[in-house]
Amino acid sequence: MASDVDTAPLVGRAELVQTVRSALLGDGAHGQTAAVFLTGESGVGKTRLLGEIGDRLREQGAVVLTGSCLDIGDASPLHPLLQALRRFDADLSTRARTSSAVRGLLQMFADETAGPDGAGALLERVSRGLHLIAEGRPLVLILDDLQWVDRSTRQLLLYLLAGLGDLQLSVLAAVRAESLQGAHPLRRVLTELRRLRTVRVLDLAPLGRADTEELAAAVVGRTLSAEAAEQVWQRSGGNPFVIEELARDLRDGRDGLSETLREIFLDRVDALPQHAHAVVHAVAAGVEPVQHWLLAQVLRLPEDELIDAARAAVAHRLLVGADDGYRLRHRLVAEVLAHELLPAERSGLHRRYAEALTAAPGELHQARLAHHWRLAGEPARALPAAVAAAQEAERLHGYAEAHRHWSAALQLAADPGPLTVDRVELLENAAEAAHHCGEHARALALLEELAALRGGEPSCALHIRRARYLAAAGRSALAEEEYQRALKAADCSPRDRAAAAARLAELLLHLGRYADAGERAREALALAENVEGSATEVVLASSALGFSDACLEDPDAGLAVMRDALDTAERAGQPEDVACAYLHLAELLTGPLNILEEGVVVARRGAERVAELGLGRTWGTRLLAIAINGLFRVGQWAEAEKVVAAALRHRPSGADAVELLLARCRLSVGYGDIEAAGRDLDAVATLLAGGGARHVIPLLTLRSGLAMWEGRHDVARLAVQRGLTESRSDDVMILSALVWHGLRAEAEAHASRTVDVDPTAVRRLRDVADRVARKSAGAARPVRSVVEGFLALCAAEVSRLDGSDPELWAVSAAEWDRRNHPYPAAYSRLRQAEALLARRSRVATAGKLLREAYHVAQGLGAVPLTSEIRELAGRARVPLEQREPNGATRGVPTEESDDELAALTAREREVLALVAEGLTNKEIGQRLFISERTIGVHVSHIFDKLQVRTRVQASAIQLRNHRG
Repeated sequence: MASDVDTAPLVGRAELVQTVRSALLGDGAHGQTAAVFLTGESGVGKTRLLGEIGDRLREQGAVVLTGSCLDIGDASPLHPLLQALRRFDADLSTRARTSSAVRGLLQMFADETAGPDGAGALLERVSRGLHLIAEGRPLVLILDDLQWVDRSTRQLLLYLLAGLGDLQLSVLAAVRAESLQGAHPLRRVLTELRRLRTVRVLDLAPLGRADTEELAAAVVGRTLSAEAAEQVWQRSGGNPFVIEELARDLRDGRDGLSETLREIFLDRVDALPQHAHAVVHAVAAGVEPVQHWLLAQVLRLPEDELIDAARAAVAHRLLVGADDGYRLRHRLVAEVLAHELLPAERSGLHRRYAEALTAAPGELHQARLAHHWRLAGEPARALPAAVAAAQEAERLHGYAEAHRHWSAALQLAADPGPLTVDRVELLENAAEAAHHCGEHARALALLEELAALRGGEPSCALHIRRARYLAAAGRSALAEEEYQRALKAADCSPRDRAAAAARLAELLLHLGRYADAGERAREALALAENVEGSATEVVLASSALGFSDACLEDPDAGLAVMRDALDTAERAGQPEDVACAYLHLAELLTGPLNILEEGVVVARRGAERVAELGLGRTWGTRLLAIAINGLFRVGQWAEAEKVVAAALRHRPSGADAVELLLARCRLSVGYGDIEAAGRDLDAVATLLAGGGARHVIPLLTLRSGLAMWEGRHDVARLAVQRGLTESRSDDVMILSALVWHGLRAEAEAHASRTVDVDPTAVRRLRDVADRVARKSAGAARPVRSVVEGFLALCAAEVSRLDGSDPELWAVSAAEWDRRNHPYPAAYSRLRQAEALLARRSRVATAGKLLREAYHVAQGLGAVPLTSEIRELAGRARVPLEQREPNGATRGVPTEESDDELAALTAREREVLALVAEGLTNKEIGQRLFISERTIGVHVSHIFDKLQVRTRVQASAIQLRNHRG
């Protein structure tokens, strides 16, 4: 039932409404995701604003889905989205196609089963379904009471806001500010999201005194006296809800109002007719929205009397009626009424709710059933519902919700009544769910209870599980001790012993104790030889042994072990073991061994293999990200773009998406596509809002590099310093790259004179560089080789602070030439030429260096580097195109050919061919899975190389070179 009573005007929020509309559907938000989060205290008007803004957005042609989060603490996964879809479906009348898409998505939820790709696949299917519903129109998802959001919905929001769902989506959500206290999971997410350009978190403040008086006067229907206005202001504190309540009391002539909200609400409830009084209490005890049929079953009133009672409650401004059911006008009403019923009355209400839900035809609402049976004092009946709700949550990959349900089941199992309960099984399920959802302390506590329940000495399996939980919680020393205890346990079977040794080897590897890791890995491999079906242990141990040998002067042995691990995994046929073996082998080749070309081949072959095994979306994406990074380093950027396009077709999420976005961002930074790079970094930050420390240094290194090309050297400095402070990684390869970016930022600041050099930062960076040099001295030769290249760059950057040394830059260029990394080699030649020209010596050599760097940068498509080379060459009057004796211009070195397109890269040729077909930049981007902005960069580069000014001229050259 819709509310048919008058509504107070919206006062003092006009500017806010316009700001939100502009942020969500304005020109700045066109074509990309955007979000606005409204936070504020209870009663400040968040829900009213959501409704007002939603109506305005619908008038602008947007598809608006509206849902609310449940406040019972154990909501079903993705509940607000399901609710929004059901409401939208009920409202559809003319769009049959849209209605079909909505029902198809709802049916997908009903049919969802756990699969090898996990929650990420579910998120992609949701995104695809929303895309069909939108039908090309802007889509806005409005969520109320986000402080109660379930983990699955939170993950969906991060996924969509990261731009991974190929969907132009806007999100508008309201959050009760007082709920975001302590370790509330939404608190950290909002803190991170505040940094993003497309996300705004707006704090909704109470109304000022003038607006308070205006709102009260509108409700009363006349201007308030000074005394009455002062009374409303003092008692309300500007809270619109309380203002309206106090103003209605004034209007209706009710005197002797209490000083507290509780008394105001109780007065209002007491004034209701008897049946309306019962309706308000029933809705307060229910889980909103309370459907009309359910309320009828609970109160057992004749239909006419129930409608009259509900109408009276709505008229007295205590309930809001809508098509999907009844809600309290404000949840504060429930808090006030909670203590007004006798215990027997409260339990009776919950019992009737549970009985009505059980008797209802169709799907059982297990989470609600468990909630109501528990509060009805019927643990024996609540327990099966809680277990069923937990299993349902796990089926939809909602491990946080599953953990809450298992925990509730454990509490209920304390008094199971006639039921026979296996508490050990409940504890095991609850502990594993807690571990999977990141509640490591809770997982450990449940494990201790399990150990106490079993009694006696802890089993080997229990030691292994405790060690896993401790390692995930970051308590590595204790985890190591637990693995040691497992290995010494009398009941440790050969399989358990092999598993303990393999996992201990992996732990030691992460701790940087490569010798110990290798020793344990060998032990695990020896144990696994006598255990059937031990491929997982072999893969784990082999990865530790391979990396250990590679980092301790025996790279060939490490590589051999990894190849054996892959063979073992293929023979065993377990998909995840095969994927893991390919991943570690590719990481070894492209990481410690620095055999990039072979590493790229292995990564791409592995991606194809795991796609055949059904794991392309997760493991396959990570393998392709490794391939992209390898191609970037060896200068095959156009090929790397093709791999990016292939990986994006998997629609990855979570950590897999992070790996891919970081790889794509490296390309964007190199190309100079600042907007695309910024979007990818923002997306990574969004996905890492709930954690992900292993990606901190690469993320901040790229932020620093992007900021330097933008000329924001102070921002680049801060990113590097944050990386040195927040991460304690022992990976000397990524750490040396970060240090180079830090010293380069200081050198750029010195050269541009826009920001003062920070001597303290320079000293710290040099100290870290020295520490990296010492630490890498004991590493394998391939590791030392890469680190030495970055240290050469570091030494040369330091020289820029006091007269750049061309010899140091020559050393750096030679180092990177030897490793076949063209980009840093070209950068080093630019700086070497700059140093020579500054000293006014060897001008001819400087010119040669600039031309070599220019040709490499052009071939790569590195626009910012090319521009800097041109700028320096222009100032020094150095020609970048060398003239041949016959007067011809020698450009980028190519095979002898009359082809006018010889100077173009492979990707630029693809783009030009589509330009000649008459496609726009947007259409080309969609065809090649590249952003429209990146296509613009390619087109500009094509025009420059072909020396044309229009698309028609460029198309003519393309057609001329492909006639016949």
